[in-house]
Amino acid sequence: MTQQQWNAVDEYLNGVLVGEDAALTAALATSERAGLPHIAVSPTQGKLLHLLALTVGARRILEVGSLGGYSAIWLARALPADGRLVSLEIAPAHAAVARANLHEAGLEKVAEVRTGRAADSLAELVDDGAEPFDLVFIDADKPSIPEYFDWALKLTRPGSLIIVDNVVRGGAVADSESTDASVIGVRRLNELVAAEPRVEGTAVQTVGSKGYDGFTLIRVVS
Repeated sequence: MTQQQWNAVDEYLNGVLVGEDAALTAALATSERAGLPHIAVSPTQGKLLHLLALTVGARRILEVGSLGGYSAIWLARALPADGRLVSLEIAPAHAAVARANLHEAGLEKVAEVRTGRAADSLAELVDDGAEPFDLVFIDADKPSIPEYFDWALKLTRPGSLIIVDNVVRGGAVADSESTDASVIGVRRLNELVAAEPRVEGTAVQTVGSKGYDGFTLIRVVS
């Protein structure tokens, strides 16, 4: 299998199962014009997030890592009219693009983007006694994901889902001798999930237009 084949399959699946969407296409175009990195989830991955949020009946969603708001649009569209999505983004320029894209998608009433270090914003949510989130999507700096997972446990309830993206690292996650901070962060996350009695988790390898990677799916059980 080659990247060219993976791209062709993604293109086929996008056409059959996702289809054209003006708001999502515009969000990607706006992000590109703003010079944001091309690291948003793929359309099929975005729809997976959307379906998972619908499956758990999410009313409150937390996203760690907004980028240009592409995944936030997918997630926010799964919310009821009185639902809420809080997305955290460290880069003010990225946050501005995400806010604009959410506004253009007509989601500004259910979605907000908070700027600052995710760890600080997560601590503020806990200190403010935030209502538990039904789904948490972690797609930010990988060295910090063990810390983000710890905060996510404080901000969820039994039955909530925690999804972590980019956890295979092109296969590097299997290298116990790796000195890559992102790989170390993912491996530490796996250890924490395996040892934490309050959750059940698994990880799935993926291939596609985003290359070879994967995601971790965690369910809070107690």
